[in-house]
Amino acid sequence: MELSAGTVTRVNGPIVEVAGGHGLRVSELVTVGSRGLAGEVLSLAGETATVQVYEETSGLRPREAVLATGRPLSAELGPGLLGGVFDGMLRRLQDAGPWLAPGTLAGALEHDRRWRFTPSVRPGERVEPGALLGTVPETGAIAYRALVPHELSGTVETISEESEVTVEETIAIVDGHEIALAHVWPVRRARPAAARLPFGRPLITGQRAVDLLFPLCQGSTAGVPGGFGTGKTLLLQQIAKWCDADVIVYVGCGERGNELAELLEDFAELEDPRSGRRLMERTVTIVNTSNMPLLAREASIYTGVTVAEHYRDMGYDAVVIADSTSRWAEALRESAARTEELPAEEGYPPELSSTLAAFYERAGRFQTLAGAQASVTILGAVSPPGGDLAEPVTAHTRRFVRAVWSLDRQLAYARHHPAISWTDSSSRDAESIAAFKAAEGDDDWARRRGEALQLLLDADRIESVAQLTGVESLPAAERVTLISARLLREGVLQQSALSLDDRYCAPAKQAALLALVLDIHRALLASAGAGTQVERIEALDLSDVARIRDECPAEDADSVARLGAEIQSRIGQLR
Repeated sequence: MELSAGTVTRVNGPIVEVAGGHGLRVSELVTVGSRGLAGEVLSLAGETATVQVYEETSGLRPREAVLATGRPLSAELGPGLLGGVFDGMLRRLQDAGPWLAPGTLAGALEHDRRWRFTPSVRPGERVEPGALLGTVPETGAIAYRALVPHELSGTVETISEESEVTVEETIAIVDGHEIALAHVWPVRRARPAAARLPFGRPLITGQRAVDLLFPLCQGSTAGVPGGFGTGKTLLLQQIAKWCDADVIVYVGCGERGNELAELLEDFAELEDPRSGRRLMERTVTIVNTSNMPLLAREASIYTGVTVAEHYRDMGYDAVVIADSTSRWAEALRESAARTEELPAEEGYPPELSSTLAAFYERAGRFQTLAGAQASVTILGAVSPPGGDLAEPVTAHTRRFVRAVWSLDRQLAYARHHPAISWTDSSSRDAESIAAFKAAEGDDDWARRRGEALQLLLDADRIESVAQLTGVESLPAAERVTLISARLLREGVLQQSALSLDDRYCAPAKQAALLALVLDIHRALLASAGAGTQVERIEALDLSDVARIRDECPAEDADSVARLGAEIQSRIGQLR
């Protein structure tokens, strides 16, 4: 229900001042003007309210009415989100085309669609918050689980029989409260959970540079800083396609429309390796491209993480991909400038740091109210202007995320993808994952990772010397290090998104490839130490490693091991 809350007195781009704002509250959703533009109350000063409008304000005039909705900016949650494409306020775009008419307050769900509901409880049973009431086959990949609201417990008075229902129809009455499939939730408020759990299980992305060197736990956070053209979007799209999460929430925040159009086409056609169905069936896409209203970007990432938390509550592991948080921060800066807030670093508002921290804090591995374990993982791209990795958004992001996958321009221009820098990237989850791997019987995981990183760093140091003195002046062991590091870069870390066998790499094949290169390195060092001329070692053909990387199926670790035996035999013949 909308109530009169004042009139427009001043319009400054997306910022509107409202006089006579009786009863308005900060963060309340309002509709502005005759077109009913959606806005949110930023601040109150007496009876004057400052409202940020999430739609184009052209044509808005003073003295037009502002109406209060009585609720904060909220997302409509229920079956039908998976496979959907929405704007930054979670309004469905497919039926309306790429553009919504100003003032459209359409929700995310299809209210006339009927869903097959199967109950899981009986009348007379007592249920607690988060308990399962029944399921709906939302897609062929994911079953939607209807839960008891977090603030409600009691006896099930009635429960719908197995039948076709809409999202608005009552499916159960618990302690006198009617429960439907759909509900709304304020996007800026984290959904409750029973407990936050320690990290453990890794998020398998299928990208070797990530999983082997800078891994991430389920429920953790990662920042992906990189300049223009370094491959941030491509890397994040690869992770969205191949990671082992149950649900993907992809937030295109201020990015180019053609990139998101290609993403949607790929997801619609790509087969999900987990279910054999279309990948789009477990993906929610939130679109707020660079040509859409600027301030709607600010709401889009909160909308995305709220959707992810909704599926987390059902017991699913969700991944939120925000591409990019820099464009989101630009919306914060625009809003702060329009409201004449005192600027901090490079014009960003002083609360940039705390706002970023609060966003990433919503990630985690949790025990749900029903007792299940589930997670929300957040990956945020950072697009620093001019590739300046010292600018505020990048610097603050590094403080709050647990992994940094920094993309290197020189690697990208050398066609080394993903262009993750081994000198400027890090992972605070590596220790937890090493313990997890050891518990599963792989005691050498941490050793292999440490050896690989050291090999890369040693090669960088040696190359800087070789540029001054020439490779021929180096000791044999250092020349072998250069050979092995190049093999590690080209045979393991480099990965082709266009190769059917290499776009995804299973953990067993990843471990086998890395072990193969490290074994070759040790064998070459031993051969050089035994007196083999380094020129003969440099002439050895090791191209089979890159070939088997590209042509060996993603799960085939045995072929890699057989190749290792063959190469070891060749090295032995050098002596």
